[in-house]
Amino acid sequence: MSTKKVFLSTLLLTACAISSCVCRNDSVNTQIIAHRGFWDKLGSAQNSISSLHNAIDFGAYGSELDVHLTQDGYVVLNHDDDYQGVNIQGAAYADLSALRLANGEPLPTLQQCIEVAKTQNTTKLIVEIKPHHSLEADVRAANVVVKVINESGIADLTDYISFSADICKELIKLNPQHRVAYLNGDKSPQELKAEGYWGLDYSEGTLHDHPTWINEAKELGLTTNVWTVNSLDEMQYFLQQGVDYITTNHPELLKGLLN
Repeated sequence: MSTKKVFLSTLLLTACAISSCVCRNDSVNTQIIAHRGFWDKLGSAQNSISSLHNAIDFGAYGSELDVHLTQDGYVVLNHDDDYQGVNIQGAAYADLSALRLANGEPLPTLQQCIEVAKTQNTTKLIVEIKPHHSLEADVRAANVVVKVINESGIADLTDYISFSADICKELIKLNPQHRVAYLNGDKSPQELKAEGYWGLDYSEGTLHDHPTWINEAKELGLTTNVWTVNSLDEMQYFLQQGVDYITTNHPELLKGLLN
């Protein structure tokens, strides 16, 4: 057994052993979002089609994915602006189609993920639209992504997130019923509510720095999500806080605490 497998197995056993000690409100049903898909499995990779399949098979609430708009209007998955030396937003899709992920898969498109998502109706796509290089580009990206999703008929299976307030503002403007959560951490729950957001989606550090925000968001009817929670201590803490969602690279570890 590899060192990595031994480490993960130890973490899972520890999680199971202490799960009964997690003191939280049993009426709160915290759900799991797989960060960049459930990629921490043999043969998978971040932001890959296989990671989406894994998240669905696992039964996650959502599979988070990062999207950029290419120069010629394709929506492709990748976390960073560049992949293998190619700037995604400045490239045509033809320049990207030959690139391969760590597991050998081609760099996927949002449309390919949608076709997988349409085969089921439980795991949502948590679509993070990455900031683009200008306000105009942010607005264009939001519109293209929404058009692709709406035309594919999976709006009910899609939640939207972004670090860009301009992208989020456009998503809400396009449809106030869009489930839009803000990532950047510089807006209070009161500001989010006033601007029409569905939820608060902040980092561990932000929520530790603002310990009242989770309860304030709940009182305002906002959903609460925290990212990217990978340690047992942090998982326990946020379960005790009763957050609605936890985004993690280790879905199985978190599930061990929830069972």
